[in-house]
Amino acid sequence: MKIYDKLFIGGQWKAPVNGERLEIRSPHDQSVVGRAAQASPADIDLAVAIARDAFDNGPWPKMKPSERQAVIARFNALHAARADEIAALITSENGTPRWFTNAVQRSLAEQTNAYLRAAETYGWEESLNDGKGPIIRREAVGVVAAIIPWNTPHQSALAKMIPALLAGCAVILKASPETSIDALLLGEIFAEAGVPEGVVSIVPAGRETSEYLVSHPGVDKIAFTGSTGAGRRIASIAGEQLKRASLELGGKSATIILDDADLEAAIQGLKYTSFINNGESCIAHTRVLVSKKRYEEAVELLKVMTESLAVGDPADPATFIGPLVRADQQKRVQSYIELGIQEGARLVTGGAGVPAGLEDGYYVKPTVFADVDNGMRIAREEIFGPVLVVIPYEDEADAVRIANDSPFGLSGGVWSGTLEHGLDIARRIRTGYFIVNGASASYEAPFGGFKASGIGREFGVAGLGAYVEQKAINI
Repeated sequence: MKIYDKLFIGGQWKAPVNGERLEIRSPHDQSVVGRAAQASPADIDLAVAIARDAFDNGPWPKMKPSERQAVIARFNALHAARADEIAALITSENGTPRWFTNAVQRSLAEQTNAYLRAAETYGWEESLNDGKGPIIRREAVGVVAAIIPWNTPHQSALAKMIPALLAGCAVILKASPETSIDALLLGEIFAEAGVPEGVVSIVPAGRETSEYLVSHPGVDKIAFTGSTGAGRRIASIAGEQLKRASLELGGKSATIILDDADLEAAIQGLKYTSFINNGESCIAHTRVLVSKKRYEEAVELLKVMTESLAVGDPADPATFIGPLVRADQQKRVQSYIELGIQEGARLVTGGAGVPAGLEDGYYVKPTVFADVDNGMRIAREEIFGPVLVVIPYEDEADAVRIANDSPFGLSGGVWSGTLEHGLDIARRIRTGYFIVNGASASYEAPFGGFKASGIGREFGVAGLGAYVEQKAINI
């Protein structure tokens, strides 16, 4: 068991004011993973006061950018050295299959390196007109509240904390209760890397305490990843206070399989783009668009692929899909499966109920629906589980129309016989993050959504710019 009985506040380990500790249990078999301190509003008051002082009076914002970069580079090396340990811990907390947590944790060194490269060449202070002015300065936005979900906790945390710290901000990380332990472990690494006292706090907490942090007058910016509903609430609070906010929200992304695509390769690609992280992924491609010419062939291949996925203990390297994170999440996803049947969709594979032998965990059968109309709720609402819908289209114009007919615009993809054909489709889809023929992502490229999928961008130069204010000095 891993036990953190104290919160990491301003670089020091402090007992929670109300004494609350949460027992974290495995979503696979309910065994105890560990225990972690939970923050209350009183702890938030302390964390904000310390962060406020660190930003207003401390050395961190006044350091040269290169000095901050050196500290973050040390953190990156220390964090990378513990990648396997952290991956195992996250798997035990939230049920993410080990193959996926391994891949994510080993990629995070590059995510941070991309921010470091951006910081090295960033225009922290520039003089225009051959030095005659004005001078343009990019200064830290202030105290940042980074609020993250449980599904990819370190990726979400570092996507916000690293650029904020490189800019000179003080950061309060509000982690989800489900993944409190791995969040507090980050405190050890930041302290070892030499981040000055006061600059970083880590406070796992529930929703009420999260809203208290968002509303706190001592916070200058909110950086949030989570549901669109929660994002709307945060945006309303930030708007009322004229507080900066960046929001990475939900999705209902579509993959378009064109008639000239290699259908078998496309279906195998969907194994990763659609069922990634047990389907608990904002970028999962959960709407599959196939022309009527190849529809039944595609449905049959999807059935075979889905039924081949190993479901079980997430710590087993052979497992592709593990349990969902909580009982209420399991119930929610199963209710959508029942809804799909009620709406008249054809159940191809999966369905309600728990896979045999896995009744102790929060498991859901990987499910595929066919004969789905894009107006059905299972095609419009984010389910956040291993449930795919297959929608037929008449021609490519119809496919683009269906893909864009969504309140969301986070991700998406196309499978095509040629790059040019795929790019033509990509340019017509209203979404912030798009892949052609299963391409890998780059941490240099901006990541974020259109429409109800969010506001702002993460990664690289765009992500760094989210944590600065721009000042013009006329001379």
